[in-house]
Amino acid sequence: MTPWVHVDTGLVPGEKTTLRLMRQGDAFAITVGNQDLMRDRHCESERALATLVAARLRDRPKARVLIGGLGMGFTLRAALDAFGPDAEIVVAELVPAVVAWARGPLAHLFAGSLDDPRLALHEADVNRLIQSGPAMFDAILLDVDNGPEGMVRGENNRLYDAWGLKRAHYALRPGGVLGVWSGRPDRKFKARLARSGFSVEEVRVRSRASGDGPRNVLWIATRTGPPVSPPARPASDVESTVPGP
Repeated sequence: MTPWVHVDTGLVPGEKTTLRLMRQGDAFAITVGNQDLMRDRHCESERALATLVAARLRDRPKARVLIGGLGMGFTLRAALDAFGPDAEIVVAELVPAVVAWARGPLAHLFAGSLDDPRLALHEADVNRLIQSGPAMFDAILLDVDNGPEGMVRGENNRLYDAWGLKRAHYALRPGGVLGVWSGRPDRKFKARLARSGFSVEEVRVRSRASGDGPRNVLWIATRTGPPVSPPARPASDVESTVPGP
């Protein structure tokens, strides 16, 4: 068997954790420690995160979509295809090396999507972009740190706790959709979504186009009712702004 080769290392800002880009022949993986964070052969659920959310917003013109996590670009490419020519896709990627890999050894996976005029790419914490104001987005897609049970960065948990979900609700326009990717089921998280003002659908998707591989979980959560006023943000959080639509 062809061995895996270490291509590059990326530092996670503010953490001792590092990401490693690995290659085996023409296959790539991003790992943390001894665990896979993502592989280019296991990407169907990442694509489905965008297509399922877009299907629920098909009648909404000029959709403004926030994607948390650039990864290997599968959610981004699917969003650019699914949301149409008048959409705006905002991507937040915390780790600079991931952006560099997208323009370097993983450029073939992105297939020019980083040059699409509908894309605004920010090297930033997606949590800060969510806090940029009320009703800023029609959809928020989160594929950050393997879902509610993180592997990389403790601060990512705030995306998935009660405070983070209320912030996401506040950042969505009426009828907007929050899509969350996870490597595994989480009944407590699903219940937390419902308590935070969302109508929730849980979808299981195989990770490979062939229909095998791990079965990942997608939560498709539609904002219902009036906006939920967000709780006071932690003192350690500093608001940052994203240009309005």
